[in-house]
Amino acid sequence: MRDELLTIIEKNSRIDLKELAVILGVEEIDAVNELEALENEGIICGYHTMIDWEKTDIEKVSALIEVRVTPQRGQGFDNMAERIQKYPEVQSVYLMSGGYDLMIILEGKTLREVSSFVSNKLSALDTVLSTATHFILKKYKDHGTVLSRKKEDEREMITP
Repeated sequence: MRDELLTIIEKNSRIDLKELAVILGVEEIDAVNELEALENEGIICGYHTMIDWEKTDIEKVSALIEVRVTPQRGQGFDNMAERIQKYPEVQSVYLMSGGYDLMIILEGKTLREVSSFVSNKLSALDTVLSTATHFILKKYKDHGTVLSRKKEDEREMITP
């Protein structure tokens, strides 16, 4: 039941509990108890709302920052990742394989604000060797949700 429950609520965290119980084939109280247990165990870490910010009047800029750091003896990359994740601008921090060590997703109001954060705060950290900033220009799909759909041509076809 756990795997199926997690798969369902990952796609729709606002699902009605009665509907969830029916899909899982269990009593509603059992579904509620399982959700609570998953939250208490830290398996469910939070619930999020997907917003297409391009359709609002709110200006937001997102960027992916590649960061190379010097790992600390006995700590690896954990201390640096924990330090970086404390900044409110930082949305996500991932340890990566390949040409860089950490991938950071930032949000700010303007390109200048994000660039300033990278140069004044992130690059200034003592174990940061280099950064590369990639601004997100448009999101087509995010967390499995398609954000940009082609508009159907609604014109009527006329044939001779």
